[in-house]
Parts: sequence; C-alpha cells; structure tokens
Amino acid sequence: MSLTAQLKEKAALSANKIPETIQKIMNNGIDNLRDSQLTARALKTGDKIPEISLPNAANKTISIQELLLNKKVVLSFYRGGWCPYCNLELRALQQYQDKFEELGATLVAISPETPDNSLSTSEKNNLSFEVLSDIDNKVANEFNLVFTLPKDLTEVYKGFGIDLVKSNGNEDQQLPIAATYVIDQDGTIIYDFIKEDYKERADPEDIYNSLK
Repeated sequence: MSLTAQLKEKAALSANKIPETIQKIMNNGIDNLRDSQLTARALKTGDKIPEISLPNAANKTISIQELLLNKKVVLSFYRGGWCPYCNLELRALQQYQDKFEELGATLVAISPETPDNSLSTSEKNNLSFEVLSDIDNKVANEFNLVFTLPKDLTEVYKGFGIDLVKSNGNEDQQLPIAATYVIDQDGTIIYDFIKEDYKERADPEDIYNSLK
C-alpha cells in the first residue's frame, strides 16, 4: 500500500474515533494555517537552502552542505515521533532509502524534538537514515515552515497525551509544517511538497521519480 493510501486510511479511522467537537478544533487549525498563507512564503523549488548543521540522534553534528558534496539530499521536515502520520511517513521513507541512494540521494529527516526523543523516534521506526534535531525550529524558520499552535489545539493535544514541552525542550508550542524537499548538490531545491494539512505527505514514489 502506498503512503498516500496509508495516510487516507489512518485519517478515516481517526475520524471515526475522535469526537466531532475535537475534529472541528483540529480542522480549524488547518484552516487557520491556510488563511495565514505560510506555505506561500516557504522555500520552494528554485530556491537555495540555508546552511544546515544539526545534531543527530547520537548528538553528532551533521552538515547538510557536507552531505551535498557527494550526493543530492532528500530532506523531510516532520512534527515529531508523537504524530502517527509522521511515523507512517518515516517508515515509508525508510522503505525507499536504498532506492534514493541508487539515484544518488541521501535521506535526512528533521524535527524540533530533542536528540533523546529523536533517538526514540528512530528506534521505534527502525530508521537507518539520519534524524536531526532542530531545537527551537531554527532551521525550519529559515524555510518559513513554522507556526504556533492555537491554544485550543494545544489543549486537544494535551488530551491526547502529547507534551510538546517535553518533546521539544521548550514552551514555544511551535511546530513545522510537514514538508519534503529534494536538494541538488549546489543547494538548489529541485522538488518540494508543502501542505498545511498534516495528514498529507509526499509519497516516496513521487520523490523517487523526481530524482530520475
């Protein structure tokens, strides 16, 4: 089953379990993001990426620019290991890692989680690619992907047992829009997927085709 099909199935199952009042708050959050036009300001195909050096799950600093010396980079911003849609995406990307490598691309994921939590996410999903910690969303801000959760949505997340303060190591209540990029070796973005709806992600097959 494709990632797109898995995401749709997950969304349908969740819709049957979550009360309508909670669904309304969550959908309003997506609508507010659309109204903000944040995605219109995000970096896109044709733009150059900023310098990126972030710690991985083992607290070793990884430079995207150094990786680009040898290969293209598939860069995926995700919200955190607490997000079921992110976990589906990460596992699907893992399945395509070798295919990306065959076409000369290295896979890297970025979230605002602390390195310890990134390690948990990596281990939980059996990931063999780099998972980097973008503390305080500094890099995601340079991509214009960051938004602040509305208070009512923050309370909904708390009701789900999601503690962003513990996950991200700060009290900002900020997340990146889930976005995926393919970056050429000169630092130019050659593919982008940026959607306000967290239930939508770049399908690995589309990413693979963009590398051909």
